[in-house]
Amino acid sequence: MLCLLPFSGRAFHVDDPLFVWSGQQIAKHPLDPYGFQVVWDNFSEPMSEITKNPPLACYYVAAIGSVAGWSERALHLGFLLPAIALVLGTYRLSMRFTRLPLIATLAALLTPGVLVSASSVMCDVMMLAFWIWAAVLWLEGFDQGKRSYLIASSLLLTSAALTKYFGICLLPLLLTYSIARKRRLGWWALYFLLPIVLLGAYQLWTTILYGHAMFSDALNWAQAQRVINGKASPLTSGLIAVSFTGGCTFSALLLSPFIWPWRKFASGLLIGGLCSCALVMGWVSFGPFAEDMVRQSLQTHLYSTGFQLSLAIAAGFAILSIAGFALRKWRDPESLLLGLWVSGTFIFTAFVNWTINARSILPLIPAAGILLAQRLERVSVDSLPQLRRKVALALVLSGVVSIWLVKADSDWANSAQDAAIFIHHQTENQPGAVWFQGHWGFQYYMQAMGARPVDFLRTGMQRGDLLVVPENNADAYRLPKAQFIASTNLLEIKLPQPISTMRWRSGAAFYASFYGPLPFAFGASETERYYLFRLSQPLARRIAYGGWHPAKNDSKVNLK
Repeated sequence: MLCLLPFSGRAFHVDDPLFVWSGQQIAKHPLDPYGFQVVWDNFSEPMSEITKNPPLACYYVAAIGSVAGWSERALHLGFLLPAIALVLGTYRLSMRFTRLPLIATLAALLTPGVLVSASSVMCDVMMLAFWIWAAVLWLEGFDQGKRSYLIASSLLLTSAALTKYFGICLLPLLLTYSIARKRRLGWWALYFLLPIVLLGAYQLWTTILYGHAMFSDALNWAQAQRVINGKASPLTSGLIAVSFTGGCTFSALLLSPFIWPWRKFASGLLIGGLCSCALVMGWVSFGPFAEDMVRQSLQTHLYSTGFQLSLAIAAGFAILSIAGFALRKWRDPESLLLGLWVSGTFIFTAFVNWTINARSILPLIPAAGILLAQRLERVSVDSLPQLRRKVALALVLSGVVSIWLVKADSDWANSAQDAAIFIHHQTENQPGAVWFQGHWGFQYYMQAMGARPVDFLRTGMQRGDLLVVPENNADAYRLPKAQFIASTNLLEIKLPQPISTMRWRSGAAFYASFYGPLPFAFGASETERYYLFRLSQPLARRIAYGGWHPAKNDSKVNLK
């Protein structure tokens, strides 16, 4: 609560609006969570085609909004509960694996992956909270033969899968653990039928309601996006995923000097440096979609990005090495559980998911915290008391950087709201409609103030209308040529923090690795820019031609 309460009033950000809009839909039509249209991928589509997450988190948003209102603070305070449940569940689970459960829990909590994700109203932390408690109750129920625990675990596992589809991956994880422990299948396997049956029912329900099964559709969409966006090589994807693992689990970097001999620690830094050189110097390709933009940013900030990337990759390899050591003890069911938990999440993020991002790395962080605490336990009993202050300092530093990153991310979120308010005040008494490109929180606030998103299949803007184009946003395309513009204004909002979560110029890409190979990056403070164009003639954008065109005909215009 101390980490997150200061940010409970921050603006909605990135994919937050999708959950808020769905929650508002549920409040009106409880059995039709996605029955509305939204412009999110360039043109108006049914929400059931846009979202790739199940609706349980949206139902939670609807419950909060119906009781406490739809303000940012009300929803963020409501989402403190899943974050608290995640931390308490991690502590309880850690008690089973290590004598240092507090260190394990703090090593997980005080990380960018957990704190930045927990400052949103998206589904990731809620899913992981269900995941953790399902694991706790399954392991304890398995120990004590308590059927009530096993039933509760099965229900929580189902809830995790209906919050975010990745939650169903806990089923094979617990099944493998149970078989490794009992050396055979038993009656307990029947409890795993409940999430399978309910997820199948969800498939049938969405097929009847929206004409397609949304769980399998999300899987197919992820694979299609990897093809459309251009696949990076497996080596590149693996290195970026290692960077995200180390950056999102920042405590691993600071605790590494205490858990590795200095030669292994130095070797890890050297390997991280070599891998960083491979990415920065162009020895490996980022794929056709991101190659030019990412390569340009890396060359612009060669040394600073390379240094940060070296540390992140070294920390990521430290986590994967610990998980590998756990897998080597595969005859121990609990070591097998932790090893598969970390390695399976990593493989999904690197090679299965449509993009590498911190939200996909998030599920492995509690297991990584437990593995780090286990490694600290291996320090001799005599030297452990002397290490306590150093370990405490490392965790405090990890927490400071993580909270600083939440502040920077919140400043970026708030800047989009500030821009929307400023544009509304400047244009509310002026003639002509206000159109905008871009999505995320900026879209939420622009639409709330009456502006219209550009629908690239249907929008035709008139003379005197205003077009707003954000520089650092999703689906913000080339600017119209001067012949269409009567006047131009530039809105600039200076971000105060020298650290970023999403900025292609510094390679920071917390929410999607198309922006770069780092989950966050230090550098000079950035400026958010919004271009405001008053149109001198009717204008439309045609996807088929890839540019802006006069609204009256489809003659192609060369773009600058």
